[in-house]
Amino acid sequence: MFSLSRRHSAVAVAVACVIAMLPSVALANHSWGGYHWARTSNPFDLKLGDNVSSQWDPILATTSSDWTQSTVLNTSIVAGQAKGKNCRPTAGRVEVCNAAYGNNGWLGLAQIWITGGTHITQGAVKNNDTYFNTAQYNTTAWRNLVMCQEVGHTLGLDHQDETFGNPNLGTCMDYTNDPSTNQHPNQHDYDELEFIYAHLDSSTTVGQIAGPGNGQGNGQGAVHAAPPAMSQIDLDGPGQWGRIVRESKHNALYELDFGNGNKIFTFVIWADEGEE
Repeated sequence: MFSLSRRHSAVAVAVACVIAMLPSVALANHSWGGYHWARTSNPFDLKLGDNVSSQWDPILATTSSDWTQSTVLNTSIVAGQAKGKNCRPTAGRVEVCNAAYGNNGWLGLAQIWITGGTHITQGAVKNNDTYFNTAQYNTTAWRNLVMCQEVGHTLGLDHQDETFGNPNLGTCMDYTNDPSTNQHPNQHDYDELEFIYAHLDSSTTVGQIAGPGNGQGNGQGAVHAAPPAMSQIDLDGPGQWGRIVRESKHNALYELDFGNGNKIFTFVIWADEGEE
């Protein structure tokens, strides 16, 4: 007969074995605050508005193909509706842009509009050609990493690792000085998306029914309306991005809070201007 301590040890071993056999989704841990697109079924279809130049088109195509490998969502590239380099968002989708935004310090950024506390209603991705036209960043690898990572943020993903000197994890959601092996999602990213979108909602914020920048969903069920100010503000720089939630040499997260669960988040990748 086992003693009490030996029984406890046996139970611990058994539990450990069960955990080890569970799918890796149970260990997923890089959701961006639990923010997600509301939808009533999986996989859902998310449109990426193409406002990018011909040089960026194959990069956007690669990113869309990569994220569509998820079992819970598909992305499709459609004609962009953003007007000008400010890349104003469109309800129910993500607008993707590139422009020479200037020597302002940021290489790329992603922005999501939240209503009702957790639901993404629209998103925008910006790539700064002022830096991508330099020798350091004008490579397919850097373009793939930044585009993939910023679109990943608009899906609800955070980074897997933010220390540049760590070994590459083989995912675009990992910061690195060498993007060669960090150009695409990895299985952990797909597992995390399964975790984020495991539940279904009674309404949906995916799909456009009204004009750009209104923060509304597509009308299927109750969707929280965003205050008008959320679509009227220009988000050109840190002065309009709100408070800093966290910041390092290479990245930052800003929050602009409009109250009642209505927020705009801005995820920034800083360029390494010292090595250009």
